[in-house]
Amino acid sequence: VFVSQSGETADTLLALEYALENGALCVGITNTVGSAIARRTHCGVHINAGCEIGVASTKAYTSQIVVMAMLALAIGDDTMSSQSRREAIVDGLFDLPNKVREALKLDQEMEDLAKLLIAEQSLLVFGRGYNYATALEGALKVKEVALMHSEGILAGEMKHGPLALVDENLPIIVIATRDACFSKQQSVIHQLHARKGRLIVVCSKGDAALVCPTGSCRVIEVPQVEDCLQPVVNIIPLQLLAYHLTVLRGYNVDQPRNLAKSVTTE
Repeated sequence: VFVSQSGETADTLLALEYALENGALCVGITNTVGSAIARRTHCGVHINAGCEIGVASTKAYTSQIVVMAMLALAIGDDTMSSQSRREAIVDGLFDLPNKVREALKLDQEMEDLAKLLIAEQSLLVFGRGYNYATALEGALKVKEVALMHSEGILAGEMKHGPLALVDENLPIIVIATRDACFSKQQSVIHQLHARKGRLIVVCSKGDAALVCPTGSCRVIEVPQVEDCLQPVVNIIPLQLLAYHLTVLRGYNVDQPRNLAKSVTTE
C-alpha cells in the first residue's frame, strides 16, 4: 500500500517501482487524481479530502487514517470471528464527524496552552500503539509550522534515553486515551511525574482523575471512539496547538520556510 497526499512523493514512487518489478499487487492511497501513484498502482483509493492549501498536511492525514481503516475492513470482510469488532468500527466511522466537531471545541483551550508554550525551545510527545503515529504527526506539525524543536517518541523507548531530558521546564505531551496500551501509558505518566516532568496529558473524557490523580498535570480531554479511529480525534488538539503556536510566534501557518507541498526529489 502506497500512501501519498500528492501522489508524487519521490521516495514512495521509488518503492512502488521496486514493488512492481517484483510482481507485487500495489494499492495507492492519494488525494490527487491523475498523480503518478494513482496512475502506476494496480488499484487504490482517492481520499477526496479536497485541495489542501497549507504545506503542512491536516485533513489529508486524518482522511488517510479513515481510508486505511476502511481498507482493513474490506480485506477482513469474510472473517466471521471479527464481525462484532468490524461492526463497531463501522459504527464508529459513521459517528466520527460528530466526535471531530466535539474535539474542535478544544480550540480555545489549545490557544491558552500555546500562550504558555510560546517561548519554549523544545517539546516531547509520547505515544504508544495506534497513537505512536499521533505522537510523530503532532510533533511534526509543531516542528513544521511553529518552527519549534519537537520530537515524537515511542513511550516504550522512554527509559532508553529520552528520560534523561525530563525536568520541570521541558514540556511533555503524553497521549493516554483508552486502548490496549492505557495502563502502560499511566505508568509512563507516573514515572515522568516522579521526575518532576512538566506534563500535558491527552486522555479520554472522564479519565482526568485516572491519568493525573494528583491534579498536577494539564489535562486535555478528547471524545472516546474505537481504538483504531482514535488517532483521528487525538491529532486535532495537537494540530490546533501547532496552529496557535505559529500565529502567536508570528510565522506563516500555510507556508513554512524551506518546505514545499510535495517532495519530488530524493
